[in-house]
Amino acid sequence: MKNLTLKQLRYFEALARHGHFGRAAEACAISQPALSVQIRDLEESLGTTLFERGARQVRLTAFGDQIARHVRGILRSVDELGDLARASRDGMIGRLRIGVIPTIAPYLLPTILRDLTTAHAGLDVHVRETLTPRLIRELSEGRIDCAIVALPVSEPSFTEVTLFTETMMLVRPGSDADKPVPCRDALREMRLLLLEEGHCFRDQALSFCSLQSAVPRDGLDGSSLSTLVQMVGAGMGVTLVPEMAVPVETRSADVSVADLGDPRPTRTVGMIWRKTSPLAGQLMDIAEIVRRSADTMRQRHAAATATAPA
Repeated sequence: MKNLTLKQLRYFEALARHGHFGRAAEACAISQPALSVQIRDLEESLGTTLFERGARQVRLTAFGDQIARHVRGILRSVDELGDLARASRDGMIGRLRIGVIPTIAPYLLPTILRDLTTAHAGLDVHVRETLTPRLIRELSEGRIDCAIVALPVSEPSFTEVTLFTETMMLVRPGSDADKPVPCRDALREMRLLLLEEGHCFRDQALSFCSLQSAVPRDGLDGSSLSTLVQMVGAGMGVTLVPEMAVPVETRSADVSVADLGDPRPTRTVGMIWRKTSPLAGQLMDIAEIVRRSADTMRQRHAAATATAPA
């Protein structure tokens, strides 16, 4: 067997992840023919086929699937060598790959990015916004350094650091502003609009209302908090949104916002990273900056709410 190269392994991992030569080549910033040549050379070196080639998609063979698990471990170890070198330098890491879930990113990221670059000049921040399961997978595979998510994640291989806890607010049509705020039991009987499957915030809202995710919900799911709030403004129902999203999402919709009172629905937001990461010390410092950024943003929003006209 000829010597394998890291380049071949990275190309293999990209193709296994995307299942498509064109998308994998784009992710690797090379041409599709060049990627095909590297994959073919890798298969010749191993003496077996790694992918089933279809007209529109490629799939791992049984042996390819076994190889993929080893390749991800190898690439993760190589990346951690780079992390170790970054951690050994004086000062902050030069690059930070951070993942954020969609129900946090639009509201918290501007303040975080500003505060991070102020505290650490020259820090190169790469942001990945996607759902929690994907962030967990990418963090496990070493493709991001840390992630801001709703806790708990309960992955034994991750460090979890709590950043803050926030309230879920009830958003109703503007015409409901003078009506009594419903209790949790009453909320279960209302037309509750939720994020589509895969969002952890959906699960938190269902848990608070003691509803089952399996209940048919045709036409009642949205892909973003913005969509849900606009649906509420159109009179389609009510929804729950995290407190940090209220100033952004309700400013252009005919809706009213209410505090549900005790027991208040809440979510805990935190930062996670691999326990084995050589950057653990720096990531703890970054978590503290993120915590202060969130506190600053929430204080600013509270002040704006207190001075807003009734």
